[in-house]
Amino acid sequence: MAQTKKTAVGTNNQGRAIQISLKPYPKDTKIYLGTNYGNSKVFADSCILNEKSEGVFKSKDKLTPGIYFLVSPKMSILFDFLVDDLQQFKITADTTDLKNVLITGSKENEMFKNYSQVVNNLFVELNQIEQNFKTANTEKDSAIFKEAYLVKDKEIKQKRRAYIAENPGSMMSFLLNTMEVPEAPSIPIVNGKADSLYPYRYVKDHYWDNIVFNDNRLLRTPFFENKLDDYFKNYISREPDSIISEVQYMLTVAKTGKEIYPFLLFKFTNKYISPEFMGQDKVFLHIYQNFFAKGDTTLLSEASKKSLRERAYSLMANQLGLPAPILVLNDLNEKRFALHNMKATYTFIAFWDPTCSHCKVEIPKLDSIYKASWIKHDIKVIAVNTNAKEMTLWKEFIKDNKLDQWINAYQTDEDLNKEITEGKPTTIRQLYDVFKTPTFYLLDKDKKIVAKNLSIEQFNDFIQSTLKK
Repeated sequence: MAQTKKTAVGTNNQGRAIQISLKPYPKDTKIYLGTNYGNSKVFADSCILNEKSEGVFKSKDKLTPGIYFLVSPKMSILFDFLVDDLQQFKITADTTDLKNVLITGSKENEMFKNYSQVVNNLFVELNQIEQNFKTANTEKDSAIFKEAYLVKDKEIKQKRRAYIAENPGSMMSFLLNTMEVPEAPSIPIVNGKADSLYPYRYVKDHYWDNIVFNDNRLLRTPFFENKLDDYFKNYISREPDSIISEVQYMLTVAKTGKEIYPFLLFKFTNKYISPEFMGQDKVFLHIYQNFFAKGDTTLLSEASKKSLRERAYSLMANQLGLPAPILVLNDLNEKRFALHNMKATYTFIAFWDPTCSHCKVEIPKLDSIYKASWIKHDIKVIAVNTNAKEMTLWKEFIKDNKLDQWINAYQTDEDLNKEITEGKPTTIRQLYDVFKTPTFYLLDKDKKIVAKNLSIEQFNDFIQSTLKK
């Protein structure tokens, strides 16, 4: 029988073999190796302990380097440690004394432990100063503690930067760089005037110093995704084109990152497919056209591909600033009219369903605002019934609520069937993204879309503000 060659811990650079001794767990106890995936926590491996409370996380494949943690059988996190490219080392721990975990064969974990001890002591001092500040009895004491806090905080930051400079290329330096957010400098005086935007520009320009977006290790930290969210919240305009510029850059650089690229791609897709702010669906449309439509769909099921494609097609014709799609309808008297032939300062379109309970609240509210204000300013309203099967209910609701001072309209079955028969790729529902009711649009005098997906009150505020200007 051929003998198996034994390899010392820390000498084999192929795959992973992280030995663990975790007392006092008995034989056959299953423990887990966990890590971060952005803000989420996921399992990376598991092992069964022997009669000596020993096991090994082993595979021919390496783990993505980053911060990992040991998870107990009861799914509680026991302690953190680092995994770098050299993944053969040993962890010795006792669950009754987790402050004294011993890791041998890993230089990075020795550095991690030493740095943590120094900085944690400084943070203890910082927290004590903060408590003293909160309980200070006089303004003089408050000023003293405030100054002490700033000095200690500066010391911590200096320690961090010194460590990065002294240990370039280390896992710890990577983690500290990922955590780092530039300090805003003082406002400079340029040509006798204060440049108040300079601190903002400086932080934005240096926010991602020493970070490359194709580095998969970013996902194996608990702070990268929060830092990313803060960046878009505090340093990037809500204007879609500003967001698109950032997203395009990050995704382009990340493309060679096997894990980070799909993470960012789906994070941005999920955020902007149904955005918080009006007009930001343009970001999703850009992502679809420049990434998904160009083949970046290998991780998607056929159903997901279809869903994204249909969502993108439903947004293409109704972006802010574009002319509203052609709309030819019949009114209550079966008289045909075309949207683009109407003359008005603004045109408000309300797509609604007479069986929709929310519509029954919003449409009368719209009528009240219209009669109280909009009608005086040459603002025309077109209320479109999206459920032609309920014509009787629709007409009764119009009559009962006296909705007779605007245009009530619908698309005939004949017109809809004609669109389908002619093989047109889009219908009114898709052209105007009417997949929930009510759906509202505001058009300017040239019938360009100036607002959508707002509440009635927000539309009114928008109109009143615009009219004042």
